[in-house]
Amino acid sequence: MSTPYHPPVKRSVEIAGHKTSISLEPLFWDWLRSEAHHLGIPLNALVARIDVQRIAAPTPPGLAGAIRLWLAQRAMNSMSESGGRGVRDDGPDALSA
Repeated sequence: MSTPYHPPVKRSVEIAGHKTSISLEPLFWDWLRSEAHHLGIPLNALVARIDVQRIAAPTPPGLAGAIRLWLAQRAMNSMSESGGRGVRDDGPDALSA
């Protein structure tokens, strides 16, 4: 991708047997796919995990926002745990970020 400034792209995902569509900018789709690959799970499974955490929140955001926030929190946690070096640490609580 040549620029991060691109309008959202709508894609279909399946969560708990139900199809839904999510609009995310290509940068977030790429990042989400990369995280799913890194965790060794399908993209739909990662979205489902994020959705469960989202629904449990006191004031749940929309799913697209929850995905963006999950990715940002994961990046912040990685940077914080590595002293700002951006090295990823996927301990047992990696998905609870």
